[in-house]
Amino acid sequence: MTAQKATSNAPSQSVYPVTRDEGADREVIIAVIVDNEPGVLSRVVGLISARGYNIESLTVAETDMEKHTSRITVVTTGTPSKIEQIKAQLGRLVPVRRVIDVSAETDALERELALVKVVNEGEHRVESMRLADVFRANVLDTTHTSFVFEITGARDKINAFIDLMKPLGLSEVSRTGVLSIRRGVEKD
Repeated sequence: MTAQKATSNAPSQSVYPVTRDEGADREVIIAVIVDNEPGVLSRVVGLISARGYNIESLTVAETDMEKHTSRITVVTTGTPSKIEQIKAQLGRLVPVRRVIDVSAETDALERELALVKVVNEGEHRVESMRLADVFRANVLDTTHTSFVFEITGARDKINAFIDLMKPLGLSEVSRTGVLSIRRGVEKD
């Protein structure tokens, strides 16, 4: 009778494994220095997506032709422990030379480029130009009814510019993804 009473007052149990609270999700920027060879990008992306994480931004380019290395910059979101797990597993891949948590670096610069097309007329055109000036966006193309702006900066700045252009006739956006580099003389 006592054992039955204890079970009836216990919280319902899940059939899924219970995990401890791992903390809130946070956005991270991870730079992966890799050998520039076929299939490396696929392996890096596969490792991250296989763990159920969405890649919000991805940029890849060869950075040193003599050493045949490329830099893959990935923006994703996860709990601190899951991010540490991803970084550790990335570091074990054979073509990976170095994994850098850019978000944790105090001396890292992060930038993104976006091309923003706005279609409008009248007062909306004037307001679009005023906002472009405030955000230091360059006008790459203009017609009687449209603009194409080029804006460079932190992701928050670009997101704010895009949000302000929505009611003014935002038509299309093309973004590069995040790029990063360290300040000073130290190299990645």
